[in-house]
This record gives sequence, structure tokens and C-alpha cells, in this order.
Amino acid sequence: MLDQKENPLELDPATGLPTRAIFFDRLTQALTLAKRKHRSLAVMFISFDSLKLINDNLGQRFGDQLLKLLSERLASCLRVSDTVARPGSNEFMVLLPEIDTSANVIVVVEKIFRALSSSFVLEQHEIFVNASIGVSMFPDDGDNASSLLKNSYAAMQNAREEGKNTYRFYSPAINDAAFEKMLLENNLRLALKREEFVLHYQPQIDLLTGLVTGAEALVRWQRPDAGLVYPVNFIRLMEDNGLIVPLGEWVLRQACMQNKAWQDAGIRPLRMAVNLSARQFQQQNLVETVRRTLQETGLDPTLLELELTESIFIQDIEPVIETLRTLRTMGVQISIDDFGTGYSSLSYLKYFPVNKLKIVEPFVSFVAINTPNDVVIANAIVAMAHSLNMKVIAEGVEHRDNLEFLQSIKCDELQGNVFSHPLPADEITTLLLDGKCLYPAKD
Repeated sequence: MLDQKENPLELDPATGLPTRAIFFDRLTQALTLAKRKHRSLAVMFISFDSLKLINDNLGQRFGDQLLKLLSERLASCLRVSDTVARPGSNEFMVLLPEIDTSANVIVVVEKIFRALSSSFVLEQHEIFVNASIGVSMFPDDGDNASSLLKNSYAAMQNAREEGKNTYRFYSPAINDAAFEKMLLENNLRLALKREEFVLHYQPQIDLLTGLVTGAEALVRWQRPDAGLVYPVNFIRLMEDNGLIVPLGEWVLRQACMQNKAWQDAGIRPLRMAVNLSARQFQQQNLVETVRRTLQETGLDPTLLELELTESIFIQDIEPVIETLRTLRTMGVQISIDDFGTGYSSLSYLKYFPVNKLKIVEPFVSFVAINTPNDVVIANAIVAMAHSLNMKVIAEGVEHRDNLEFLQSIKCDELQGNVFSHPLPADEITTLLLDGKCLYPAKD
């Protein structure tokens, strides 16, 4: 309910919730009462991961619809005495007055995650939203509104770095982590400037022949003070701060140059798979960047395969289709990476000019169990892809049991450590010149 002193015109227009200023006032009042009664309170800072993507690709109307639905679900998890506010963008704040233990806060957090577990329907779009929640508590984490808000925000940032649907309570160590993150970002900027990144290549194998049909380019950071650093340690930060765009352009160029060098060395033509982040795909000059790279490196466009994530399915479909069709007209191959991670609708696939689906690694691991449901799902994916003239490649193949199962459902190609780990350019070049089959040896 609104306080009688609050002007409705001062509320957030998209949700009708209090703004940051109103929330700050309520928090200040709650702190005064908590100090007088020697009680605790909690502040939660919540960030949702899909809102910016929806606004950018479906439009603000859809984003505002989702904001309204999110505010309603949050309110359903709270007491009448609690306050939920929207300070802006994709963030919400929650005040939990007179809540004495962290265990009671966790009960509220878990209610929120349960409320978010079902999808949001925005006209023809079905959207799943993930949240990162940071919590600070009075009196342990601050004795004024500013410090509690700052510390809950720092905890939220820490939760977001841990993964989807995660919460964190504030601790002083979080400030140390924020400082380390700042240093890492600075070092990554320098790494781009100093050309400290390198590519490794993992072979992709034809299921019938065992021969290498392509390779996926995988970026590594050759950090002078720490050795080889894997992308799990830096890619997310580069996506958040936009560095993924110049890095992605460098990867594309290096991978194309390497593939052309293989052809010049007499190696039979192979596809080079290059990952394209959602942020790169949104760049207006993407098609021109790809065209220029192919022209400057001299690589046949049919030997380049761009791997996209399923997040393209929640973008405005028409521009996506137009971009993909332009790339396909150029001869570039298109694959959907990590198929089955949450955004995709199978019905969308018929609209997209896609050559290949890449089955996500956890699913490949699970199919080795050979439960009836696994078999049905795996067969359905492969059969559907084949009916749409798409190939299916399974990644993350680690054991021969996986291989035998995927052979039985007629998967087209395979990729994984059972064949070969990602290799530096010189080592995979030697492997390709050798030209042998890469079926795994018996244990």
C-alpha cells in the first residue's frame, strides 16, 4: 500500500512500485525503529538477467510487461509490512523489517526462487527469468541506509558471478572480490592490447568415418603472470563490460587465418567453428565484419561455421532471420550451440536457416544412463533435426558409453575429450597432416 505522503506520480511508471528515494526513506524509518527496539532487519537487492535482452530485442513494451509480472510475483512472496521497490533497469530492492535471523531471510529467498521457476508468457513468447539476490542485515552489515544498500548490492554482484538463481549474504570478503574483479577487468583490457590471447582447437569427428570434419576455435588467455587461463575465468566479465566484441572479432580473424593456412598446407577442407556471443550478434556491423574477415583472410565462406547460443530465440525474430539468411547466402554455416539450455522453442527452428544443432554437454553425459526418457528425447532431437535438413553434433563426449549410445541414435558428428582435448595450433596441425581416424582406443 502507498503511504499517504507518497505521490503516485513519484512511483515507478512501469510497475507502480516505490522508487529508490521512497525505498530509502522507508529503510531509514525502519532502521530508527529497529535501533529503538533492538531488532534486526534485512535488505535484498535483486537483479534479473533477461530484462535488458528483452528490451533490446523485443522492445520496451515487452520489457515493461515483464517488469509488471515480476513485481507481482515478488509481492506475492512478501509480508504486508515488507517493501519492494524498483530503483531502475533490471533491479529490484526489498526491505524486510523486523526479521531477526538469516534463516528467516533464506525462507523468503527460496519463496522468490520458487515463484520464478515457472515461465512468463509475453504474447507468443515464453520467457524464463533467473535472479541474483544479495542480502545485507542490520546491525551486522551496516547501521545506516546507504551502507546497507551498498552492501546488499555488492552481495548481489557476487551472487551474479556465481551463476543463475543464486543468493549471497554480504561479507567483508565481497569487497575484496570486487577489487579483484576491477583488477581483472584492467588486465583483460591490457591483454587485448598486448595480444595475450591464443586459440586452441578441438577436432570434430564424423561418426561414420572417424575422420576430422572440422574444429572448434576456443580462446585461452596466455597470462604472463599466471600461465594459461581458461575462458570460464574471464568470458563472463568480458561479456558484461563489452570487451567480448573486440575479442570476438580477433578470434574470428585468427580462426579464419588458421583454417586458410591448413588449406594452403594441403590439408583437406575442414569447417572452422567460431562461437558468436549474443552481444556480438547484436552488432549492426556483424555481417560486414564477417564478410571483410573472409575477404581479407581468403577463406572459403563455406568453411566457416558460426555457433550461436539459444538466446537468439528471444530476440525480435525478423531481424535475426534476415541476418542469418544474409550469412547463409554468403555461404557461411550456422549452428545452434548448447541446444536445450532453456530459451529454445522447437517450433522456432523451422524459421531459422540453421545447418546444425549442438547437443549440450550435460545432456550427453546423462544419455549414457540410457533411461527410457533419455532415449526418447535424444532420438526426437536427432530425428527433428534431420527432418529439417540439419545435422546434429554432440559435444562433451567423454566415455565410450556415450559414443555407442550416440551411434545408435544416428548422431552425425561428435566432439569431446574421448577423441582429443583442445590443442594448440601446432599440435592440431600435426594431427590433421597425419590424417588418421580419431575413434578412441579401447580402455
